[in-house]
Amino acid sequence: MNAVSRWILFALGLILFIGVLAVTVKDATPPKDVRVVKDYKAWQPETLEVAETLPVQDGGRIKPLATYAGFTMLRIYGARKMEIKPSEDAEAVTLKPLAWLMDILFRPQYAIEQPSFRIDDSAALGAIGVTVRGKRDRYSYAELEPGRDKLYELAESYNKIPKKERGPLERHVLDLAENFRSYEQLLGVFAMARNGIEMVPVDGLPASGGGQRASVSAVMQTATVIRQVLTEAEKNKTAIPPHVENLLQQVIAGANAGKHGMFLFPPKEPTDGHWLSPGERVMNVMTLTTRDVEGSVKDIEKIEEVSRAATGDEATFRGKLDELRADLVARAEARGEYRGIRLEAEYYRKNWFLYALVWFLLGTLLAIGMWMTRGSVAKWLGYGIWASTAAGWVYVMIAITKRCIIMQRPPVGNLYDTIIFIAAAVIALGAVVEFFTRRRLALGALPIAGVMLILLARLFEVGDGSDHMDPLIAVLRSNFWLTTHVITITLGYAGGLVCAMISIVYVLMRSLRLDGGDKSLRRSMTRAVYGMVCVTLFLSLVGTVLGGIWANDSWGRFWGWDPKENGALMIVLANLAILHARLGGYIKEWGIHFASIFMAAIVTFSWWHVNMLDTGLHNYGFTEGRSVIMLVYAVIGLILLFGFIAKMIEAANESAARTSAGVEKARLTSEPQA
Repeated sequence: MNAVSRWILFALGLILFIGVLAVTVKDATPPKDVRVVKDYKAWQPETLEVAETLPVQDGGRIKPLATYAGFTMLRIYGARKMEIKPSEDAEAVTLKPLAWLMDILFRPQYAIEQPSFRIDDSAALGAIGVTVRGKRDRYSYAELEPGRDKLYELAESYNKIPKKERGPLERHVLDLAENFRSYEQLLGVFAMARNGIEMVPVDGLPASGGGQRASVSAVMQTATVIRQVLTEAEKNKTAIPPHVENLLQQVIAGANAGKHGMFLFPPKEPTDGHWLSPGERVMNVMTLTTRDVEGSVKDIEKIEEVSRAATGDEATFRGKLDELRADLVARAEARGEYRGIRLEAEYYRKNWFLYALVWFLLGTLLAIGMWMTRGSVAKWLGYGIWASTAAGWVYVMIAITKRCIIMQRPPVGNLYDTIIFIAAAVIALGAVVEFFTRRRLALGALPIAGVMLILLARLFEVGDGSDHMDPLIAVLRSNFWLTTHVITITLGYAGGLVCAMISIVYVLMRSLRLDGGDKSLRRSMTRAVYGMVCVTLFLSLVGTVLGGIWANDSWGRFWGWDPKENGALMIVLANLAILHARLGGYIKEWGIHFASIFMAAIVTFSWWHVNMLDTGLHNYGFTEGRSVIMLVYAVIGLILLFGFIAKMIEAANESAARTSAGVEKARLTSEPQA
């Protein structure tokens, strides 16, 4: 039976490993729908290297263009890689976020043909009159553009519906409209700089250059003259000259197109924190609302040079782009706002968590092998697990440290931060448990926990599509309380998950009879869970009290029955109940492990689920990932059910054995002695 159980465990572990590996590979592989973008030419690596650290303001902070591109592509396209072909017979070209964004900004003739929009429900396309290919697919801007007006019309009407009353169609239309508008804003950032202004003939002066195009910067230099013409027309109550009115309409349209897409230019005033977009630069000069006219004109001249160079030799374009980047970097450094840009670009380029996931997957494979073998082979596999798990943990810690330096705050501030921090904490606490127990059971679970948590972080990042290094909401901007309360309470979550991890191993071990009847092993695991419950109680209680002090400092009240507060209290009460029930003898070995696994559901609720209640003053952020939570609850329920059945079978077998022993003893007693 023991050998059969080991093979069952091996099969389950192998299925789990293959499933996780498949999800990981799918996450790292671009969609296979390779479209043809005629005559497409890939950007040279040197050009992308120049563009990578171009500073832009987004989400309340200054970040490299590469970061902005990554999360923009993730939000609109749903992945960080796209494959296209220059022709049917050509090899596929892989577009990463920066190259994808560079196409939108400088080569729109290619960009509008790329399948940049992920559509999860084709009903949204049917509603705007666009031809549908399948329920889920990706579409280009050119394919969606015929339904543009209808899309915005529907979005405006659906936006009036209360959020909780919107159906799937309304939500998909609103999401598509938001992504479509963002894409159009990016298309418009350099459109006016690239196209210029068409000059129309002046009445009576046919040689004035009608049909020619003037640069926007040249028109900006005549802003004072144009304003005088408008003032005279208003004063004399006469019509604005047609050529002036036409020019103004073009300038306003171009400025509006480039007003919201990207904020590139640091303001002249040191106290002004709002960077300016090309459209704002133009409008501020044309409306005479800026004192930095000369600087505004020079900025537009620079982007005109870059935009026009994009149609020619790439080396020339790269030189102009580098000049623009150097100017913006110097101005950002003078304001003290370029710190961490290069480090952030390197952070995303290195992809630390992917390497950590690879090491944890290797550790998982070694753990499966360790549980299938005995003796020296299992011992050496255990050393391999230690090494691979430690390597993965180091990668996670490097990533967390770099994030802290970039963000200039403690490691936990939003829901994504908690996942990666808990991954590091679970492995560290689990390693401590293994150090004291030395039974290699907690050791085997460590890389599996690492895989699950890092994979959860990657899936959450893709589903959320937002930059998690952006500044926190105002109520969370306190490095002292983030260091004390938030880290302590998050370590409490990690402690609760470690308890559940050990108990799950215990339930599987007892259910599949893998312990060989070793009661000392069972007692060792039970003591480990008891100790971790004490640790979890301490961390959760201290963290909850610190949270109350923070609430009193911020809101003038210690406790307000907020969902996050209630969740923290539930963890404290659950741990107290387990400890008292154990001390009172109400639960034995099986009982404490069942209670520990159930506590994982409470931890999950407090850590994750309260963020979906769409209420509360200090949640990390709302998310739509209810399916993940339901899966966690389902797994916990199945493990509890599986363990309960095994416990009943074990109890029945023990009862039968005692009855048989009693019958045999009675028989021997009743037989006459020789």
